[in-house]
Amino acid sequence: MDVDRLLPTPEAADLIALTREIADNELSTRVDEHEAAETYPEGLFATLGRAGLLGLAYPEEYGGGGQPYEVYLQVLEELAARWAAVAVATSVHTLACHPLYAFGTDAQKERWLPSMLEGRLVGGYSLSEPQAGSDAAALACKAERQEDGGGYRITGTKAWITHGGKAGFYALFARTAPGGHGISCFLAPGETDGLSFGAPERKMGLQAVPTTSAYWDGALLGEDRLIGTEGQGLQIAFSALDNGRLGIAACATGLAQAALDAAVDYANERTTFGRRIVDHQGLGFLLADMAAAVDAARATYLDAARRRDLGRPFSRQASAAKLIATDTAMKVTTDAVQVLGGYGYTRDFPVERYMREAKIMQIFEGTNQIQRLVISRGLARPEA
Repeated sequence: MDVDRLLPTPEAADLIALTREIADNELSTRVDEHEAAETYPEGLFATLGRAGLLGLAYPEEYGGGGQPYEVYLQVLEELAARWAAVAVATSVHTLACHPLYAFGTDAQKERWLPSMLEGRLVGGYSLSEPQAGSDAAALACKAERQEDGGGYRITGTKAWITHGGKAGFYALFARTAPGGHGISCFLAPGETDGLSFGAPERKMGLQAVPTTSAYWDGALLGEDRLIGTEGQGLQIAFSALDNGRLGIAACATGLAQAALDAAVDYANERTTFGRRIVDHQGLGFLLADMAAAVDAARATYLDAARRRDLGRPFSRQASAAKLIATDTAMKVTTDAVQVLGGYGYTRDFPVERYMREAKIMQIFEGTNQIQRLVISRGLARPEA
């Protein structure tokens, strides 16, 4: 079913209608094929870019959509309700654009941002490493400054890159000096001599968009590829992740909504003991709890987004939204399988895929244990 959304402007309502049309025609019709075959949907992100859906949260002067975050996230939720892997990749693209937009120079933004926001270049976010996931300060990948302004030579391994090997650019974080303040951010082209990618990870879900490792073997990036200043990398990374967590909260809510819709549809059609199963109180109450949880997840991410749109601190609320929405997605998708019974455990119905896809959302963009750490630290420093 279509969610009854409370949108701030008629333009936003038109945007949601356009998103639903594209999602129904381009995503819903292809998701089963590509997820089952684990094949990449070539051309799909170009379609989303031409429709203006890859730069919604950024200003129109750079080719973006000029939409508030509360609208962008509801668009993302609509995509996720049809195809979670595509929605997650869209969220990651938006995340990867943030360092350049928020910390780049005017010249850098004018040179690169339009092609990114218009979807001609789709982005990946390259922070994690095999030994450095939650502990971002432990990065070992090196960026060594060359003499006479010759740029930076990158050496090391990065891990868990959504769109790895497919993206046109990567927000890359590498070490320029020892210690926690020695990490810097770079805008790396997708095709660079000395950059290669591993085979896609064999994942539980989100099969159609690859997740890979990247191997930097002395690749050279020009001086102009440094975003911000040397040593500013962790500040940039954490600023981007606050936004990315809201994106994952919206994706998780869309996935939970899809599972709820599938369960409700089945419960209205299936009969036992001469009654629709939705009319049995035990199952009706389970569906009610699922619906309430989805509504609560949506309200939580929208609250955080509206704080961001107003220029207010939102880091703690972003972590709470990510925590609540992804835990909700895991619970609701599991319950949807239960509603369908044995059929829910088969690939004849999508709820088994939803359940597999929900699990990763509790892990990436900071595990839910890390979200609890962020929230608790926010409570210890209320002014933050």
